Amino acid sequence: MAVNSPLVSLLAQGSNAWYIAVGVILLIGIVVLAVVAQFFGMWIQALTSRANVTMGDLIGMRLRKVDARTVVISKIRAVKAGLDDISTADLESHYLAGGRVQNVISSLIAADRARIDLGFKTACAIDLAGRDVVEAVHTSVNPKVIDCPSTTSGKHSIDAVAKDGIQLKARARVTVRTNIERLVGGATEETIIARVGEGIVTSIGSAETYKAVLENPDSISKRVLERGLDAGTAFEILSIDIADIDVGTNVGAQLQADQAEADKRRFQAEAEKRAAMARAREAEMSALVEENRAEVVKAEAEIPRAISEAFRQGNLGIMDYYRLRNIQADTTMRDSISKGGQGGEQKQS
Repeated sequence: MAVNSPLVSLLAQGSNAWYIAVGVILLIGIVVLAVVAQFFGMWIQALTSRANVTMGDLIGMRLRKVDARTVVISKIRAVKAGLDDISTADLESHYLAGGRVQNVISSLIAADRARIDLGFKTACAIDLAGRDVVEAVHTSVNPKVIDCPSTTSGKHSIDAVAKDGIQLKARARVTVRTNIERLVGGATEETIIARVGEGIVTSIGSAETYKAVLENPDSISKRVLERGLDAGTAFEILSIDIADIDVGTNVGAQLQADQAEADKRRFQAEAEKRAAMARAREAEMSALVEENRAEVVKAEAEIPRAISEAFRQGNLGIMDYYRLRNIQADTTMRDSISKGGQGGEQKQS
């Protein structure tokens, strides 16, 4: 019995290692079965749809934190629609880039049915640019109508003035179709609305009379279309239709009235300025007259002094003085007679 004890212990150790190996294998099998069971339904669905999605692809999506159901369903839709050139890796890359995989596949299916040339990379670029690629394809197939001015802008019409000064208020409807090639980097609807509004204002402003615009509103559409307003935008303008046009105020007459009122105020100010200058001049002349009178009175006051000085110096005798007084008296009498005669003639008349 003692001889056989090492062999028994060796056998016991071998059986324990075998049990451990079997346990590890069973554990790994259970984990694999759990993972396979988790993706088995999607794998069978992809297999029966010939979507070519392997179990390894599904496990890799789980490790890369990719929504496997979204990718598988999108791949199945693409295969069933005949888009066999889209791989699972492409769908995963777009998902990891933050794109909407289902929208891209829907747009590609719609474009293929409508015979629109839209590639997978182009659709992904449009989707990553923040645009709704499905709506873009739908608009390319079924054109949409844009109101000008926009209903969200708060304006009800585009106002412009013809050459005769009459204001016209117009509203237009622009039919556009999405241009897939210019969708990435192209201008949006706001640019179309702004350009059409500018074209309407220019067309009305170049008209000789407002009546010509009312008689032929389609002339506005023709002029605006000739300007190529869709250049650099994500849309192609198909038509511009004037929905409504009304007559506004007579801006020319109002401006003339305002100008006349401004001229009137200017002329009044100039007249008041001239009147003030005349009054100032009159006051200046009155002051000058008073100054001259003061000079005359001053000069008259010097005469007696000069006479007395002449007496003292012997340049004037007493007889000369009397003769001077007589001459002054005669002059005063003649002045009185002449003034009296003028008064009598005025009374007689």
